[in-house]
Amino acid sequence: MSTAASDPEALPATALPEGRAPSEARTRRIGRTEAIALAGLDGTPVVVEASANAGIPGIDIVGLPDAAVSESRKRIRAALHNMGVTIQTLRYTVSLAPGSVRKVGTGFDLAIAVAILEVEGCLDPAAVRGAVFCGELGLDGRVLPFPGVLPTVVSGMRAGFRRFVVPAGCAEEAGMVPGAQIVPAVSLADCAVTLGAKDIRPAPAEAVRPHPVRHAPRPQIHDLSEVQGQDDARFALEVAAAGGHHLLMMGAPGAGKTLIASCLPGILPPLDPPAAVEVMALRSLAGTLTREDTASALPPFETPHHRTTAAAMLGSSRPNMVGVFSRAHRGVLFMDEAPEFSRDVLEALREPVESGWCRVSRAWGSVTLPAEFQLVMAANPCPCGAGLGPDSACRCTPADKRRYRDRLSGPLLDRVDIRLEMLPVTPADVHAPIPRESSEEVARRVVRAREAQAARYADMPWSTNARAPGAWLRRAFAFSAAETRVLDRALETGALSMRGYDRVVRIAASIADLAGTERPGADELGAALLMRTQEG
Repeated sequence: MSTAASDPEALPATALPEGRAPSEARTRRIGRTEAIALAGLDGTPVVVEASANAGIPGIDIVGLPDAAVSESRKRIRAALHNMGVTIQTLRYTVSLAPGSVRKVGTGFDLAIAVAILEVEGCLDPAAVRGAVFCGELGLDGRVLPFPGVLPTVVSGMRAGFRRFVVPAGCAEEAGMVPGAQIVPAVSLADCAVTLGAKDIRPAPAEAVRPHPVRHAPRPQIHDLSEVQGQDDARFALEVAAAGGHHLLMMGAPGAGKTLIASCLPGILPPLDPPAAVEVMALRSLAGTLTREDTASALPPFETPHHRTTAAAMLGSSRPNMVGVFSRAHRGVLFMDEAPEFSRDVLEALREPVESGWCRVSRAWGSVTLPAEFQLVMAANPCPCGAGLGPDSACRCTPADKRRYRDRLSGPLLDRVDIRLEMLPVTPADVHAPIPRESSEEVARRVVRAREAQAARYADMPWSTNARAPGAWLRRAFAFSAAETRVLDRALETGALSMRGYDRVVRIAASIADLAGTERPGADELGAALLMRTQEG
């Protein structure tokens, strides 16, 4: 048996395509294309080089590829053969540079195949230069969708590229990026013809549509008009929406905590185009992007079960797995029965709540994903849930109640702006004749408040009161000693930390924005302090 036959990657020695002389095929030894290596939403430009040299026929891929990239040589060989291109009986070396960056996934297939076609003389290098190629290849040569097309285009635009050859089934997704020139490719042969190949005749084929990973359906969003009573909670929710503040609701079962939390996405402003692209990019990376998502500007709304692990919340197991924290980016993360979550999950909340980023470090390396969400937590007053009121049937001991509440650590609670204690709904609330404001009416006030903040923070790296540094707000508002007397007293007695002091100022700014005043005063600071220091 010959050496070539013993190599599993050996390529058959067959004639060159008609119309191309052997000397022409061997004058060009280097093919070069561009691709993007994703690590989270961040992408690194990758130069894909292919060279045909003497040796045992086959394909080698170097440059820190993972298993999926290494397997591409089998898919590419079959795709080239089935589209009628017979490559030379040489050893092909494919380099993915820089070699220090890990290459993950099947999205490099198209770039490698085009580089090999360039080596074979099928393509003019001038037609290939300046374009980013991304897509998985089927054995029949069709270009298949893969997770992460949208962040690939976003990263490529950031790196200075403008032209992107993508799977035809993902063209709508890729076209969400303003300024990007999207070239859809149904098959490798179709791509080659688009780039000017003369001797290739693409067979008719239909674009392959992506099949999103099955994901839990979006939780139902309720209208504020459905809420009975709970005027304080309604106002707290409006303030939280206006300033992007985190919220904790403590109350007995049936008080309306879950209902109120599910109203929050309905009163938040719709996502602006850059934020919508960022949210869609995360869904694309996770493989959960649907055509309905691309037409929606609603903020994300994530409601994980209390048995969800810390790894699922943060993201792990593979470099491009998006956790719950990042799926809630630019939206709402609602944690019902918050003390029932594991301690690892609750402590993992502290970094994204404070910084808006989620950093994951695993054996394969580290990745940072955006996780700037609005946290809403709901909790019962005790393990049995009946611990309010003099006639309560609660049988929990004081130690039980303390252990239950201590599951929400002090450092975490200190990062939650608004803490609300909700009393049970009364018959008077149920039968009140006063019509309740709808989410649409409240949303209009929230939008005006956000517009005021946009004007205030026009030249700043933050856009909402919840993200504004307390020191900056204190200088901007120049409070008098009389206005901050109550806050200073709370700080002196230990009822507030310095972080809590600044968060009270942020809440007061949101109250003033809702009221249409230029700056908060003593009344707003007092109301904000009450929201901050309720029993929780």
